[in-house]
Amino acid sequence: MPPKPARVWVATLLSAAALTACETSPLVQRPRSVDSTPVIDRADTSAKLVTGYVDLLQRLVQGAPAQQAEILVTAQREYQQAPTPSKQLKYALVLAAPNHSGTDLPRAQKLLRELLASPETLLPVERSFAFLELKKVDKQLALVAENQRLQSGSDRVDRERLIAMNRKLQSELDENLRLRKALDEANAKLNAIANIEQSINERKSGTEGRSP
Repeated sequence: MPPKPARVWVATLLSAAALTACETSPLVQRPRSVDSTPVIDRADTSAKLVTGYVDLLQRLVQGAPAQQAEILVTAQREYQQAPTPSKQLKYALVLAAPNHSGTDLPRAQKLLRELLASPETLLPVERSFAFLELKKVDKQLALVAENQRLQSGSDRVDRERLIAMNRKLQSELDENLRLRKALDEANAKLNAIANIEQSINERKSGTEGRSP
């Protein structure tokens, strides 16, 4: 089973595809006359497109790394060799798919925006796929940007806090050094006074000893 985010992503695609297929299928199918010109069944075409896209993406998110790499390379090669709207959409969907090493949301966003700039080049079901996928990619990239902004802000706050702590520590060290120096000076003065008093006492003792 694929990871939970991938399962949710595939389920979303399936739901969107079902809705799109319903929208594009005719409400009433008129019987064909024997000598009428064959027409393309748009509902059948849409269903095949949906099945193809969903099958590809399921294999991509559920496959082993080697299979994922093969799907990515194939989609890229097909798009580069013949950049039709359908192949561009397929390549964009592969790039936007989660849980594989080739995920490239900015690139997928660019390709999808190019497609939706000329929606008439896509079938209705493809337009729906492109639109929904672009919305998802836009939201994901917005979340990534917001996380980066918050992370940057957090790093800045942490750096400022660290600088403030270092300044406080240095100030305390300087104060301790000043107090230690003052204490040493006071001890030196006390020792000097003690030596003077001792000398005076010794002289007094000597004088009293020589008295008759």
